[in-house]
Amino acid sequence: ASGAPASTVRLRSWQLGRVVRAFPAGPGSVTTEALAAWLGSQNWMVETRRSFRAGVAMAWRWMIAEGIASSDPTARLPRVSPAAPSPRPAPEWVVRVGLAAGDPRLPLMVRLAAVYGLRRGEIARVSSDDLREDRGGWSLLVHGKGGRDRWVPVGSEIVDQVKDTRGFVFPGRVDGHLSADWVGRLVARVLPGAWTCHTLRHRCASRAWESCGDVVLVQALLGHASPVTTLRYIAIPDEAVRRAIPGVD
Repeated sequence: ASGAPASTVRLRSWQLGRVVRAFPAGPGSVTTEALAAWLGSQNWMVETRRSFRAGVAMAWRWMIAEGIASSDPTARLPRVSPAAPSPRPAPEWVVRVGLAAGDPRLPLMVRLAAVYGLRRGEIARVSSDDLREDRGGWSLLVHGKGGRDRWVPVGSEIVDQVKDTRGFVFPGRVDGHLSADWVGRLVARVLPGAWTCHTLRHRCASRAWESCGDVVLVQALLGHASPVTTLRYIAIPDEAVRRAIPGVD
């Protein structure tokens, strides 16, 4: 009803489903202590834990408002501090491997992530209908998370491939296009080692920051709601820190 994207609906449904299976006696049987112990036993990364805590708290607020639950065991759950920034931009040789892939779809996916910073779900939904030409050149309408669309300037190498497709560039079975998961798998398969579509996005953020030095501009490019998130994507090189200190050669 709030217009959340399907990916968010699936995530919140999965989170609540986990709690339902862990506490089959119903919401009235769940105490703060029991919920904290269960959450603490999960082998999750920090950001997954933060997201899960937020999703469960949201569900309990709704249950109280609807009269399904009379108390909120999430109110006294410990806060989960954000993880320390750990940008991991894919190196240039990894990008070159991806751009040399034999499947004609993959170099375009790699370029959209590594050069223009698109998420895998945004890549999946690229369409020729979303190209626009103005006095400054061509731009692509990117359909971002949470319904936050943005215009991203693109070069001729993107325009030429997208313009001639007449619809979704990567057709599939999810509303006519590939799923975000499948795009991520395809890209990960062609990249060496443990490099992923997300590390290509880190590469875009780091290179863009090196070019402009403006976190807010990089935030706009990546479609983040907050520059704090953007900082987690930018690997600042040692030489840039050195240049920031007057008198250090």
